[in-house]
Amino acid sequence: MARCTTFKQRLYNQNGPDLTLEKAYSNDLRSVCPPSGGDNNISPLDYASPVRFDNTYYKLIMGGRGLLTSDEVLLTGNAPNIVELVKAYAEDEDLFMNQFAQSMIKMGSIGALSGSNGEVRKNCRVVNSGI
Repeated sequence: MARCTTFKQRLYNQNGPDLTLEKAYSNDLRSVCPPSGGDNNISPLDYASPVRFDNTYYKLIMGGRGLLTSDEVLLTGNAPNIVELVKAYAEDEDLFMNQFAQSMIKMGSIGALSGSNGEVRKNCRVVNSGI
């Protein structure tokens, strides 16, 4: 889920709506996120399958229905290899699932810092004071 304040600039900027958004999707978002107020209104990042883990997120991006600017940059940025990866994941759910599983295994092997080498933060944005 994303708060309206995180995607409002794609709907109402000085040049009009972000033209990379699919028009009907942009109109639907405007009904959730008015030009003023409503900053805490929410919209799902993946409206098509919000409670299922699948590759629909990538399919939505390919169709101009990525909610956040960071979603759209996956297609419009200067990294052709990322664009190809988004396309591949949109077209092949098994590829996405397998590469996701491999990534999780790899991240699981990252050693956690503990003791005097690290800390569990009370607020993830701020180093604990007094340590």
